[in-house]
Amino acid sequence: MVRASPGLVWRARDGSDVVGAVRAFLRPDGRWFVWFDSCRADAEAPLLAAVAGNTGRDLYTAADEADDDTLARLAGLGFTISRREGNYVIPTNPLTTGLHQAEAPGEIVIISASDAYEDQLRLLDDALRQDVPGTSGWAWDPGDFREETFDSPSFDPATYLVAVEPASGEYVGLVRVWNNPGRPRLGLIGVTRPYRRLGLGRALLGRAFRVLHERGKDQVTAEADDSNTASMSLLASLGARRTGGSVELIRRGPP
Repeated sequence: MVRASPGLVWRARDGSDVVGAVRAFLRPDGRWFVWFDSCRADAEAPLLAAVAGNTGRDLYTAADEADDDTLARLAGLGFTISRREGNYVIPTNPLTTGLHQAEAPGEIVIISASDAYEDQLRLLDDALRQDVPGTSGWAWDPGDFREETFDSPSFDPATYLVAVEPASGEYVGLVRVWNNPGRPRLGLIGVTRPYRRLGLGRALLGRAFRVLHERGKDQVTAEADDSNTASMSLLASLGARRTGGSVELIRRGPP
């Protein structure tokens, strides 16, 4: 077994031949995710053992819910199902979604992320992720947050919006739609607990989706955990259509 440099990549060799590789990535929530590159079947288990031995942590991966062969192979390597997530397509037409009447409650002001204080926005993102299945414990490094947000080619200041309570200056919600090639992607919609059930989330979505609709983008993609009843209810109300899904799996590390 050879740990490749640079980067978190392990390669398996049979003599002079590379017969497999696995990549590991540590997310801001402390979870290690692994992906196999081209890999001979007998190299997979030793590679995973090497990663687990180096990290000393649980290992996560994901697969398409319809890929029975991959799911069976991962089960044979010690992975079990952690959670399931659906893929959705959401219309942007406000008359279809019902968002044409969505207004921000009270004195809440909605601004572009490009006009927000970066540190405050990062902390809001961290806080909202604690209630998203599969991302509890998330805590951005400031440099990584900037790179993944404002330096991303998909960042769109017109569709990454932040809700602000002006009296306190507190950031209380956000909607993030990435301007991806093809269809835009809804990355996150969230509101802090004191401001939920007031229509703020729908108001944020309404603003972002209106921009997309005016640009001629008639659909947005999104993902949601199958156990997240609030997300399921919101998607249903918007006329979203499920197009597939993925399975997140976990391989338990040493105690």
